[in-house]
Amino acid sequence: MKSMYLAFLAIAVVAVVAYFGLGYAGFSSQEVTSSPAVRLN
Repeated sequence: MKSMYLAFLAIAVVAVVAYFGLGYAGFSSQEVTSSPAVRLN
């Protein structure tokens, strides 16, 4: 049971670090999928 709780904690830590780390590095979905050129035709 102790190892299961440790695994859940590790998953949560990895998820939080990835969320903030990728956002800081510029890999958020808004920055990846948007571009400066927009067509309005």
